[in-house]
Amino acid sequence: MSSKVHAPLVRARRIGVVAALAGVSLAGFVPSASAHTALKKSDPASGATVASPSKITLTYSEPVGHPKIILTDASGGRHEAGSARAVDNVVTEDVKGPLSDGVYTVGWRAVSDDGHPVTGEFTFTVKGSPSTSPSASASSAASAPVSAAPSESSSSSDGGGSAGWLWIGLGAVVLAAIGGVVAWTRRSRTS
Repeated sequence: MSSKVHAPLVRARRIGVVAALAGVSLAGFVPSASAHTALKKSDPASGATVASPSKITLTYSEPVGHPKIILTDASGGRHEAGSARAVDNVVTEDVKGPLSDGVYTVGWRAVSDDGHPVTGEFTFTVKGSPSTSPSASASSAASAPVSAAPSESSSSSDGGGSAGWLWIGLGAVVLAAIGGVVAWTRRSRTS
């Protein structure tokens, strides 16, 4: 056979080999599928009745970044002072002034090591604050939600999580295998 006939086969084989190597390389960089971080404990604890806290402390199952904590009373007033700070798996948020008696909601958001945001909220009750009248605390407690469990943030698109990379790597491997089979079939026919 002439070299002109072999050139397309050689080119197809090279493309198949390059695609296979790319698929194997990508598969090596696919992050392992792991559970996202979760809130392990909080201070004040979810559902607790406490004196007015000076700070909110959240402890996660793994280190987190970009933390956000919002502390609201039953009427929607906000009570956080400054920005939340993360040190490894512990996030701290200062509370603005002493809190009046009533139910407070802590809404939180953090980004786990794998880049996936997680969110949740919970409530606690402040009781025994000297600056609150009994009627104000009763109306606050009646209008506040009881409690909500922490939940993982969900959206319709993964935004590049580990599962997306896994499918890309598997797709590259499948394409490489198809290219290899096509090149082998063409070579077998011409031999």
